[in-house]
Amino acid sequence: MKSQAELRGVARQIFAAAVRAVDPGEAVRRHLVRQGTRLRVGDEVLDLAAVRRIVVVGCGKAAAPMAAAVEGILGERIARGVVVTKYGHLHPTRTIRVHEAGHPVPDAAGLAGAEAILDHVRDLGPQDLVLFLISGGGSALSPAPVAGITLEEKQALTKALLACGADIREMNTIRKHISRIKGGQLARAAQPARVMALILSDIVGDPLDAIASGPTVPDPTTYKDALGILDTYGIRGEIPASIRARLEAGARGGVPETPKPDDPLFARVTNVIVGSNIQALEAARGEAARLGLTPMILSSSIEGETRDVARVHAAIAREIRSTANPLPPPACVISGGETTVTLRGSGKGGRSQEFALAAALDIAGLARVVILAGGTDGTDGPTDAAGAIADGETCARAGSNGLDPRAALSANDSYHFFQALGDLLITGPTNTNVMDVRLVLVG
Repeated sequence: MKSQAELRGVARQIFAAAVRAVDPGEAVRRHLVRQGTRLRVGDEVLDLAAVRRIVVVGCGKAAAPMAAAVEGILGERIARGVVVTKYGHLHPTRTIRVHEAGHPVPDAAGLAGAEAILDHVRDLGPQDLVLFLISGGGSALSPAPVAGITLEEKQALTKALLACGADIREMNTIRKHISRIKGGQLARAAQPARVMALILSDIVGDPLDAIASGPTVPDPTTYKDALGILDTYGIRGEIPASIRARLEAGARGGVPETPKPDDPLFARVTNVIVGSNIQALEAARGEAARLGLTPMILSSSIEGETRDVARVHAAIAREIRSTANPLPPPACVISGGETTVTLRGSGKGGRSQEFALAAALDIAGLARVVILAGGTDGTDGPTDAAGAIADGETCARAGSNGLDPRAALSANDSYHFFQALGDLLITGPTNTNVMDVRLVLVG
């Protein structure tokens, strides 16, 4: 049942269903409901008659469609608004301005967008309401470094963290301590207004303080934690001196810490998760069952080095083929989360493409086995692909085309490898972002 060609098509269908399930507009509409003068935000209800002005700000790859959904609900009640999103991740809005910027390395446009966000929340009073729309990528898209640190220095820090293999929580711990927005500091800037954040999670476990570096959330991390991460990866001496000096001064108590959980400012702040990776995986499971496969969600919390995680998934494919465990074919094993890539070469790619390439080596020769890995945002690393598709014939086809999969993996050059085979997963920007979806199909 299910030829290899059929399985490749089925894998694409399942991935598309997963992405549709985490549409950011629908996520907002489920959690922001207006009934006359009453506004329900998550489990809380506000009396709009008591609200003077509503200001909408936000950052992330899903910011534009989230803003459009808010406009559809609140319309004329919105006094002003601005959101920052990645280049190309657009959606038409009326009142709320959409500002495009760079990701994953912040740029000058992002700096201007961050300043616009801060300008929008200044001079508000206790009767004003700030709706903050947060989604994955928001941290890089809204750089607002503290005095004494330049955008160029923050760019250098970002590149060093990406190259060393630091995970997103570690990166955001450092970012929070050199920013005027992150680590609860947007909520501080908006005082004494009421702040309510709608959050589309792109981090394993949905930790509020780490998503987009937690601009409206108490920060449990410290300057000492940030320095410890730099030392773990041996890059304290490689980052710009101004950033190192800031963190070291903070660790000595010479610079104020970010707002902590006991800070009274958070009494007027509400944070609501509106969408996450598990919703995408559940939709994938439903679509796989509809298409005649036996589905299983492995986990929505998978982290670790991409190549190692890929080998585990390939091993599961081999086990299903040989023993029908942990489920019989035709099968679809589904996983989510976010792995990391330690750069060893100078090639082009992203974690999902590298996952597919590493897995291809371990499933070489297996009949009717397909592995798809893709980012739900439609952009895997600094590429125009969401990910890639591999099967048991990938390595053989590569050899026939003069490609060496092991050399490509060593060079972190998965993009050009799969581009040459026509196996990149190209979706274009999806305007959502809840980490990655990985599929192992065995016919």
